Amino acid sequence: MNQQALIRPEWTPATIALMVLGFVVFWPLGLAMLAYILFGERLRDFKREANARADGFFSGLRRSGRRSPFATNPYSTGNVAFDEWRKAELDRMEEERRRMDEMREEFDSYLRELRRAKDQEEFDRFMRERRGRGQDTQYPTV
Repeated sequence: MNQQALIRPEWTPATIALMVLGFVVFWPLGLAMLAYILFGERLRDFKREANARADGFFSGLRRSGRRSPFATNPYSTGNVAFDEWRKAELDRMEEERRRMDEMREEFDSYLRELRRAKDQEEFDRFMRERRGRGQDTQYPTV
């Protein structure tokens, strides 16, 4: 047994009759029925896409720990002891991150100095070898 909706967004006798009846009774109803016939399938896809986007947005809020974008304090759980502990832990982690950034900066400067020293050593070796071969030519003055 094949079951199909009597009113679906297609040109069927039922939708055409409803459209004509809508124009006779009140023209905006007929226009709405015409829009449903022409764009009904796209509206279903639009609704599905809008629901998926909203679900993704709110699940992202849930993952980030926020309850609602409209809450007065989205980081508060209502438990004062837990909120204080969490704030202390976040502060401790922020301090650790700051120290690690400083260490990374020190290491980067150490590497830069090491590269500079290595380049200087290679350049000095090149100059010694060049002088040793006797190819140290003076450029003529103009």
